[in-house]
Amino acid sequence: MNKSAFYKLSYGLYVITSGKEGRFNGQIANTVFQVTSEPPTIAVSINKQNFTHEQIVLSRLFAVSILEEATPMTLIGRFGFKCGREIDKFEGVRTQMGKTGIPIVIDHAVAFIEAEVVGEMDCGTHTIFLGRIVECDILDAAAEPMTYAYYHKVKGGKAPKNAPTYQKEEAPKPAAPVAKAARFVCTVCGYVYDPEKGDPEGNVKPGTRFEELPAGWVCPVCGAEKDKFEKEA
Repeated sequence: MNKSAFYKLSYGLYVITSGKEGRFNGQIANTVFQVTSEPPTIAVSINKQNFTHEQIVLSRLFAVSILEEATPMTLIGRFGFKCGREIDKFEGVRTQMGKTGIPIVIDHAVAFIEAEVVGEMDCGTHTIFLGRIVECDILDAAAEPMTYAYYHKVKGGKAPKNAPTYQKEEAPKPAAPVAKAARFVCTVCGYVYDPEKGDPEGNVKPGTRFEELPAGWVCPVCGAEKDKFEKEA
Protein backbone atom coordinates (compact mmCIF):
# COMPACT_ATOMS: atom_id res chain seq x y z
CA MET A 1 0.00 0.00 0.00
CA ASN A 2 1.50 3.33 -1.09
CA LYS A 3 0.12 5.81 1.42
CA SER A 4 1.67 8.67 -0.55
CA ALA A 5 -1.53 8.51 -2.60
CA PHE A 6 -3.27 10.19 0.36
CA TYR A 7 -1.22 13.33 -0.29
CA LYS A 8 -3.02 13.73 -3.61
CA LEU A 9 -6.31 14.35 -1.82
CA SER A 10 -7.23 18.01 -1.49
CA TYR A 11 -7.21 19.59 1.98
CA GLY A 12 -7.19 23.03 3.51
CA LEU A 13 -5.77 24.40 6.76
CA TYR A 14 -8.13 25.46 9.53
CA VAL A 15 -8.29 26.46 13.18
CA ILE A 16 -11.03 24.52 14.98
CA THR A 17 -12.25 26.11 18.22
CA SER A 18 -14.62 24.83 20.88
CA GLY A 19 -15.32 25.02 24.59
CA LYS A 20 -17.83 25.58 27.34
CA GLU A 21 -18.38 27.87 30.32
CA GLY A 22 -15.45 30.16 29.54
CA ARG A 23 -12.92 27.40 28.96
CA PHE A 24 -11.98 27.29 25.30
CA ASN A 25 -9.35 25.72 23.09
CA GLY A 26 -8.36 25.61 19.45
CA GLN A 27 -6.27 23.42 17.17
CA ILE A 28 -5.09 23.14 13.60
CA ALA A 29 -7.00 20.69 11.39
CA ASN A 30 -6.86 19.85 7.71
CA THR A 31 -9.91 17.60 7.39
CA VAL A 32 -13.00 19.80 7.16
CA PHE A 33 -15.53 19.29 4.38
CA GLN A 34 -19.06 20.23 3.38
CA VAL A 35 -21.48 17.31 3.51
CA THR A 36 -24.76 18.86 2.32
CA SER A 37 -26.00 22.26 1.22
CA GLU A 38 -29.57 21.82 2.49
CA PRO A 39 -29.55 21.68 5.39
CA PRO A 40 -26.03 23.23 5.38
CA THR A 41 -23.81 20.67 7.09
CA ILE A 42 -20.06 20.17 7.50
CA ALA A 43 -17.84 17.52 9.07
CA VAL A 44 -14.50 17.70 10.85
CA SER A 45 -12.06 14.96 11.93
CA ILE A 46 -10.45 15.44 15.38
CA ASN A 47 -7.98 13.21 17.23
CA LYS A 48 -9.43 11.78 20.44
CA GLN A 49 -6.31 12.71 22.42
CA ASN A 50 -6.65 16.40 21.63
CA PHE A 51 -8.08 18.84 24.18
CA THR A 52 -10.30 20.26 21.44
CA HIS A 53 -11.93 16.84 21.03
CA GLU A 54 -12.81 16.89 24.71
CA GLN A 55 -14.29 20.38 24.36
CA ILE A 56 -16.42 19.45 21.35
CA VAL A 57 -17.79 16.40 23.17
CA LEU A 58 -18.76 18.56 26.15
CA SER A 59 -20.17 21.60 24.34
CA ARG A 60 -21.49 19.94 21.15
CA LEU A 61 -20.30 23.05 19.33
CA PHE A 62 -17.32 24.01 17.16
CA ALA A 63 -16.17 26.83 14.92
CA VAL A 64 -13.90 26.71 11.87
CA SER A 65 -11.54 29.51 10.80
CA ILE A 66 -10.32 29.06 7.23
CA LEU A 67 -6.70 30.27 7.13
CA GLU A 68 -5.16 32.35 4.36
CA GLU A 69 -1.90 31.62 2.51
CA ALA A 70 -0.15 34.47 4.33
CA THR A 71 -0.75 32.91 7.77
CA PRO A 72 2.56 33.02 9.70
CA MET A 73 4.03 29.73 10.84
CA THR A 74 4.05 31.03 14.41
CA LEU A 75 0.24 31.05 14.47
CA ILE A 76 0.08 27.59 12.88
CA GLY A 77 2.63 26.32 15.37
CA ARG A 78 0.71 27.82 18.30
CA PHE A 79 -2.50 26.02 17.42
CA GLY A 80 -0.91 22.95 15.85
CA PHE A 81 2.04 22.04 18.08
CA LYS A 82 1.18 23.49 21.50
CA CYS A 83 -1.08 21.88 24.12
CA GLY A 84 -4.16 23.82 25.20
CA ARG A 85 -4.04 22.10 28.57
CA GLU A 86 -0.76 23.90 29.26
CA ILE A 87 -1.13 27.33 27.61
CA ASP A 88 -3.83 29.79 26.59
CA LYS A 89 -3.67 29.49 22.81
CA PHE A 90 -5.80 32.60 22.33
CA GLU A 91 -3.37 34.93 24.10
CA GLY A 92 -2.27 37.62 21.64
CA VAL A 93 -4.55 36.27 18.91
CA ARG A 94 -7.47 38.30 17.51
CA THR A 95 -10.83 36.58 18.00
CA GLN A 96 -14.51 37.44 17.91
CA MET A 97 -17.26 35.77 19.89
CA GLY A 98 -19.55 33.76 17.67
CA LYS A 99 -23.30 33.31 17.74
CA THR A 100 -22.80 29.98 19.54
CA GLY A 101 -20.60 31.53 22.24
CA ILE A 102 -17.43 29.97 20.80
CA PRO A 103 -14.47 32.30 20.10
CA ILE A 104 -13.58 32.47 16.42
CA VAL A 105 -9.97 33.10 15.35
CA ILE A 106 -10.04 36.00 12.87
CA ASP A 107 -6.28 36.56 12.58
CA HIS A 108 -5.30 35.59 9.01
CA ALA A 109 -8.71 34.00 8.43
CA VAL A 110 -10.47 34.12 5.06
CA ALA A 111 -13.84 33.06 6.46
CA PHE A 112 -15.45 31.29 9.41
CA ILE A 113 -18.15 28.70 10.02
CA GLU A 114 -19.97 27.91 13.26
CA ALA A 115 -21.66 24.56 13.76
CA GLU A 116 -23.71 22.56 16.24
CA VAL A 117 -22.89 18.86 16.48
CA VAL A 118 -25.75 16.69 15.21
CA GLY A 119 -23.90 13.41 14.77
CA GLU A 120 -20.52 11.71 15.09
CA MET A 121 -18.63 8.67 13.85
CA ASP A 122 -15.97 6.75 15.77
CA CYS A 123 -12.97 6.28 13.47
CA GLY A 124 -10.53 4.66 15.88
CA THR A 125 -7.94 7.32 16.72
CA HIS A 126 -10.29 10.10 15.50
CA THR A 127 -13.91 11.15 15.68
CA ILE A 128 -15.71 12.69 12.74
CA PHE A 129 -18.12 15.29 14.06
CA LEU A 130 -21.08 16.20 11.84
CA GLY A 131 -22.12 19.81 12.35
CA ARG A 132 -25.24 21.74 11.35
CA ILE A 133 -24.09 25.20 10.31
CA VAL A 134 -25.40 27.94 12.58
CA GLU A 135 -23.52 30.91 11.10
CA CYS A 136 -20.82 31.63 8.54
CA ASP A 137 -19.32 34.65 6.82
CA ILE A 138 -16.42 35.97 4.74
CA LEU A 139 -13.71 37.83 6.67
CA ASP A 140 -11.31 38.72 3.85
CA ALA A 141 -12.64 38.31 0.32
CA ALA A 142 -9.29 39.24 -1.26
CA ALA A 143 -7.21 36.62 0.57
CA GLU A 144 -6.52 33.16 -0.85
CA PRO A 145 -7.30 30.20 1.42
CA MET A 146 -4.30 28.04 2.21
CA THR A 147 -4.35 24.50 0.84
CA TYR A 148 -2.57 21.70 2.65
CA ALA A 149 -0.31 21.28 -0.38
CA TYR A 150 0.69 24.96 -0.13
CA TYR A 151 1.38 24.51 3.60
CA HIS A 152 3.77 21.63 2.85
CA LYS A 153 5.46 22.80 -0.35
CA VAL A 154 5.68 26.57 0.16
CA LYS A 155 5.56 27.04 3.93
CA GLY A 156 7.59 23.89 4.67
CA GLY A 157 5.06 22.72 7.24
CA LYS A 158 4.63 19.24 8.67
CA ALA A 159 1.64 17.28 9.95
CA PRO A 160 1.35 17.01 13.75
CA LYS A 161 1.39 13.42 15.07
CA ASN A 162 -2.30 13.67 15.95
CA ALA A 163 -3.33 14.80 12.46
CA PRO A 164 -5.38 12.35 10.38
CA THR A 165 -2.86 12.70 7.53
CA TYR A 166 0.22 12.05 9.69
CA GLN A 167 2.45 9.24 8.43
CA LYS A 168 5.07 7.75 10.73
CA GLU A 169 7.32 6.65 7.90
CA GLU A 170 7.66 9.21 5.15
CA ALA A 171 9.68 8.74 1.98
CA PRO A 172 13.37 9.49 2.73
CA LYS A 173 14.67 12.78 1.39
CA PRO A 174 17.74 12.72 -0.84
CA ALA A 175 20.95 13.79 0.83
CA ALA A 176 21.97 17.38 0.13
CA PRO A 177 24.85 17.78 -2.33
CA VAL A 178 28.23 18.29 -0.70
CA ALA A 179 28.51 21.78 -2.16
CA LYS A 180 25.28 22.91 -0.51
CA ALA A 181 24.81 23.90 3.11
CA ALA A 182 23.09 21.19 5.17
CA ARG A 183 19.42 21.39 6.07
CA PHE A 184 18.38 20.84 9.69
CA VAL A 185 15.19 19.24 10.99
CA CYS A 186 13.33 20.19 14.17
CA THR A 187 12.95 17.03 16.27
CA VAL A 188 9.86 18.45 17.95
CA CYS A 189 7.61 19.35 15.01
CA GLY A 190 9.47 18.26 11.87
CA TYR A 191 10.08 21.75 10.44
CA VAL A 192 13.04 21.78 8.05
CA TYR A 193 15.40 24.76 8.06
CA ASP A 194 16.67 25.18 4.50
CA PRO A 195 19.63 27.57 4.18
CA GLU A 196 18.65 28.32 0.59
CA LYS A 197 15.31 29.73 1.79
CA GLY A 198 16.32 31.08 5.18
CA ASP A 199 13.50 32.10 7.52
CA PRO A 200 11.80 35.17 6.00
CA GLU A 201 9.27 35.44 8.83
CA GLY A 202 12.14 35.47 11.33
CA ASN A 203 14.15 38.01 9.27
CA VAL A 204 16.76 35.40 8.35
CA LYS A 205 17.97 35.96 4.79
CA PRO A 206 18.33 33.15 2.22
CA GLY A 207 21.87 31.78 2.18
CA THR A 208 22.22 31.78 5.97
CA ARG A 209 23.70 28.50 7.18
CA PHE A 210 22.16 26.88 10.26
CA GLU A 211 25.41 27.43 12.16
CA GLU A 212 25.16 31.15 11.41
CA LEU A 213 21.66 31.59 12.87
CA PRO A 214 21.46 33.97 15.86
CA ALA A 215 21.75 32.33 19.26
CA GLY A 216 18.20 33.31 20.12
CA TRP A 217 16.66 31.92 16.93
CA VAL A 218 13.91 29.36 17.50
CA CYS A 219 11.83 27.08 15.30
CA PRO A 220 9.25 29.27 13.54
CA VAL A 221 6.59 26.58 13.96
CA CYS A 222 6.85 25.23 17.52
CA GLY A 223 9.38 27.57 19.19
CA ALA A 224 12.00 24.88 19.86
CA GLU A 225 15.57 26.11 20.37
CA LYS A 226 18.47 25.34 18.04
CA ASP A 227 19.70 22.39 20.10
CA LYS A 228 16.47 20.56 19.21
CA PHE A 229 17.49 20.45 15.53
CA GLU A 230 19.36 17.64 13.83
CA LYS A 231 21.17 17.61 10.50
CA GLU A 232 19.04 16.10 7.77
CA ALA A 233 20.23 12.65 6.72
